[in-house]
Amino acid sequence: MKETTNSEAQDLDFSERPVPAEGRMPLANLMMAWWAVCSAIFYMVVAAAMARTYGTANALLGIVLTVIAYGLINGIISRYSMKTGLTVALFSKVLFGHFGAVVATLIFFATALYYAVFEGYVMALVLSEWSGSLSMPLATAIVVIFGVALIFGSVQHWLDKFNGVLLPVYVIGMLVAVGMAVAEFGYPSGWLTRVPEGGASPLGWLHTFAYYMGVWVLMMFTFDYARFGRKKDSGFHARITFGVPFYAMTFLFSGVVGILLDSMIPTDGLSEASIVLGLLELMGVGGLLLVWVTQSRINTANFYLATVNFESFVRKVTGIRLSKVLAGCMIGVIAYVLMMADVFSYILQALAYQGVFVVAWVGVALAHILSRTYQDRFNGHVELDNAYIPAFNPCGLMAWCGAALVGIVIMQLPSVSGFSAPVTFLCAYMTYSLGLRFAKAEWYVASLQKL
Repeated sequence: MKETTNSEAQDLDFSERPVPAEGRMPLANLMMAWWAVCSAIFYMVVAAAMARTYGTANALLGIVLTVIAYGLINGIISRYSMKTGLTVALFSKVLFGHFGAVVATLIFFATALYYAVFEGYVMALVLSEWSGSLSMPLATAIVVIFGVALIFGSVQHWLDKFNGVLLPVYVIGMLVAVGMAVAEFGYPSGWLTRVPEGGASPLGWLHTFAYYMGVWVLMMFTFDYARFGRKKDSGFHARITFGVPFYAMTFLFSGVVGILLDSMIPTDGLSEASIVLGLLELMGVGGLLLVWVTQSRINTANFYLATVNFESFVRKVTGIRLSKVLAGCMIGVIAYVLMMADVFSYILQALAYQGVFVVAWVGVALAHILSRTYQDRFNGHVELDNAYIPAFNPCGLMAWCGAALVGIVIMQLPSVSGFSAPVTFLCAYMTYSLGLRFAKAEWYVASLQKL
């Protein structure tokens, strides 16, 4: 058996190797750490925007279908992650080769960073507005320092406890917010039947479903969290922790709250800023606390995954091994600069393109996990040593990049741009499944002696 090195022993996040049995978390602890992801103002805003655009009924139907799809896909992904203990970065080496995997790691850490920037900016905005004296640069600095400090100590030793305590605060706080809005503005009796001017599109539910595919980076989030689950708990985690109940809370509960609040609280437009400022005006200091609870929970995941994957990216590109503290501080500095540079329109555009690559990654990953062809040809072997892995895997890269290219082309066609994500996923899944039948063994393991 390989002897554990000092660096590995100190690697509490197991970013460089599969999570061993002793690194796995108790069932409730992992569940609480992961359920931090369910509380984001962003999910409320998306649901309200879908209701405004396609009608409430279409939005809710699309969200229900989204919950089912997310639950099924992440149930499969989480079981595989718990079985192997791999990170997204390590798994991508199998799919794309050790150099091709660098791109997947870059996309993952950049996407997590962008979400940290958005959610952090909302926290800074509400803090600045509430105080009346704090400037945005100072409020933003406080948010970044707070967010980065929370991720030190690993998932197992801190984040589970922090997010477990705040979960009921989030749920109760949202219910109180709806109750106060009803008391202030009255119950919006027609919210369920609301349709946009000119009527609702008959395919509005499908457009809603396709839009939520833009957040499929949560599949990558799932992969990196689920690896801490114990194998004996895989059934519970696949069904509950990463399954339909989680996404019912994440998308359906948040969505209904967002649609209701949007129907009651008067705002000039619809954005995360308008929602949080409306809550602040409605609830006062209670609104400030509610926003900080919701955003702090989701940002622990954003900053944590951005940091861990940034470490991995730097190590692969330069060979330099950063400490988690240094990598976290660097992510904090980058996040602060992005918030202060007011580049949100550019980040949104980048996220749209990155979203296509993420959806394509999920398609390839799911095809690989479900493939009997790989299991039969390679005996389920997972090679992680770069000395025995080719730099590029043509099968994975052609499926990933080809599907992403198709998705980007469709994005440029106004009449069908909303369906770029579903088409991208189907292309990636089918191309990889077909390519795997003709793939050469050396595309996955450069030295056949390892098989």
